[in-house]
Amino acid sequence: MTGSEASPSFRLAYVPGVTPAKWVRIWSERLPDVPLTLVDVPAAEASDVLRSGGADVGVVRLPVDRTVFSAIPLYTESTVVVVPKDHLVTAADEVSVADLADDVVFHPLDDVLSWERLPGRPAIERPATTADAIELVAAGVGLLVVPQSLARLHHRKDLTFRPVVDAPQSSVALVWPEDATTELVEDFIGIVRGRTVNSTRGRAPAPAQPKAKRREAADGRRKPASSGGSRGSGAGAKGGKRGKPRRRS
Repeated sequence: MTGSEASPSFRLAYVPGVTPAKWVRIWSERLPDVPLTLVDVPAAEASDVLRSGGADVGVVRLPVDRTVFSAIPLYTESTVVVVPKDHLVTAADEVSVADLADDVVFHPLDDVLSWERLPGRPAIERPATTADAIELVAAGVGLLVVPQSLARLHHRKDLTFRPVVDAPQSSVALVWPEDATTELVEDFIGIVRGRTVNSTRGRAPAPAQPKAKRREAADGRRKPASSGGSRGSGAGAKGGKRGKPRRRS
């Protein structure tokens, strides 16, 4: 390796709530010579990070600009409402948006849900982050509706959550710039899709052997046929039918 060549590396961006640990482990097993760096980014900044080359791929929340990015949808999350453990909502297994109409429901600046109409009563001021909104919920000031993974990420012993059956949902996808689909990107796609280590998808397959060479190889494995065994035995059989010549007296 010359001084101008950089060692291969790979950067994976991920947004809050996403847990890429399994994929990172498989990567380290299959490509131990290519270090994988995790890049934790806010959901709203994920596209900019990928577009600027700050990461090779990202596990981010949809939507993204499909004229710029390729995307493989992975899963869609349930949406939940985070409440104090003594709130009336906890009496039900699940709730609807209408059940939150009388409560203050926070809408933080980093909200990842696409609402046509915000639930509940608006707060006087929008919290800057989901973490800030969680603190306000714990103080008994209001409620918060988020994807379930974010409720788990900000789990507190004094809070719980319930599914909101008719709220918008958040989908998570593997995303990368379409014009930057490298072999390492293909390797990571294979890991996420569960391909085995022997799979050749995403890599150029070995060239097929020409038919002429395959025929030559096959002919070389065949045993040559015997040239004289059957004719010799036939001649002997014909000769055996003749009697011995009589001696003249």
